Amino acid sequence: MTAPLASRYGSTEAPTTDGMIALLNLEAQIDGQQSEAMLDQPTVEAQVALIELITLRGLILGRIVDYECAEGLAERLARSETANGAAFVARARIRAALHLFADALNDLDVAEWLSPNVETINIERAAIFQGLGRYDEALAIRQGAADRRPSFETLGALAGLCAELGEIEAAERLYLEGRSRYRGVSPFPLALLDFQCGLMWMNNGRLDDARTSFDAARRRVPAYAPAQGHLAEVEAEFGDIETAVARLYPLAISSDDPDYTAQLARILGNAGRSDESRHWCQQAAARYDELVVRHPEAFADHAAEFWLAAGTDPNKAIRLARINLEVRKTPRAYNLFSQAVRSSQASRFAIGQQEKLP
Repeated sequence: MTAPLASRYGSTEAPTTDGMIALLNLEAQIDGQQSEAMLDQPTVEAQVALIELITLRGLILGRIVDYECAEGLAERLARSETANGAAFVARARIRAALHLFADALNDLDVAEWLSPNVETINIERAAIFQGLGRYDEALAIRQGAADRRPSFETLGALAGLCAELGEIEAAERLYLEGRSRYRGVSPFPLALLDFQCGLMWMNNGRLDDARTSFDAARRRVPAYAPAQGHLAEVEAEFGDIETAVARLYPLAISSDDPDYTAQLARILGNAGRSDESRHWCQQAAARYDELVVRHPEAFADHAAEFWLAAGTDPNKAIRLARINLEVRKTPRAYNLFSQAVRSSQASRFAIGQQEKLP
């Protein structure tokens, strides 16, 4: 088996900004642009940049409030700048991040009509098509973009799609090639690539490689919450419960994303620490219920996974998995719904057997 991606390539990379410093710089950029916006009407370009910066902070720190803030800013921008295609592209991106795929595609149609830029618009469409499970359309765009302009961005995007399609050798080759073309100093793009690679390994049962990639992303940007969370998940699979729990506790406390409390509840429950598990399970349940009301398309899948595991309510999981399947026709969505159905059937059978007992 080939050596893990991060370890095989990390030694030849150009240095990037320290992850903690980069995060402080990101915070300063956001604060600075927000302060300027209070004093003067910013340009459309400045508003789009602010939306992207806030979205990036939400992604790195696991802050749903940042996604909601970016969504609000993008809505106001698109309503006030009805003749500017960039405003609609910005709103399409945040809508896609919240799995509002149909609305995002409509925004891209408007943007293309206002400011014809087929290459940019199609790259955004490819991400949405991938999220919807329309893989042939996504692949045609991703492959064409990589052929015309093989860059860190185009090759990384194609690698992620290949990984989702199960084409692991092609994905790994593209990850390596894309990484070799990175010329920036920000650690965020490389950390995101390491994380994406870790997901590929984890989804294909290569937990050693997944741990290496998630740890590489964490080392590059120590505050990268999704990398920390998935690293803890892998550590728990290897039986290193205390390390996993210690890694998840700060995330469960600081993040408004219930994925971390749900993971913590599940790991503690599997370790026999029922009282602790119950506490975090209650917090995760309340937060998922709140988010599913506000953003059903974005959180139905993770909420369904929670109710299948620590939440132990397969009937609730079925309802949420069905919502998710209506939004995205991906193999993962079909598999989640099938799991929920099987779990519900098993639960009903067990109840029926108990009722037959004298």
